[in-house]
Amino acid sequence: MFETVVIATDGSESAGRAVTAALDLADRFDAAVHALYVVEEDDVAAAPEDVRDRLRSSLEESGEAAVESVQAVDASVTTAVREGQPTEEIQRYADDHDADLVATGTRGRHGEYRFVLGSVAEALVRNLSVPVLTVRQLNEAAD
Repeated sequence: MFETVVIATDGSESAGRAVTAALDLADRFDAAVHALYVVEEDDVAAAPEDVRDRLRSSLEESGEAAVESVQAVDASVTTAVREGQPTEEIQRYADDHDADLVATGTRGRHGEYRFVLGSVAEALVRNLSVPVLTVRQLNEAAD
């Protein structure tokens, strides 16, 4: 059913739960796995010009650490760090690699915050043509 799984990660705790779930699912289907981190170009562009290059480098290093942490669990994982709008880059990457599933973490906002637009996970669910597995970060009390 799934031959290629893309894990969109930002290195956060909620993404870590998504990594675990996606790797388990990929293992069950003997699927190829890709871990992707997207440096958000708006974050870089919003920084003062004299620090943009350092910020970009720092974000790329964080991205490398995030995808390498996935690869540390499964050495066969293909990793990539891209720069752009996260939803667009994840969709492009999924399309380029014929992904059958995209997995990502979500922070599971509650109350009035659940209506806030702009969530990458929400945008992926709305826009991708392949299934999107979203894994919510648990409250510390629920762990």
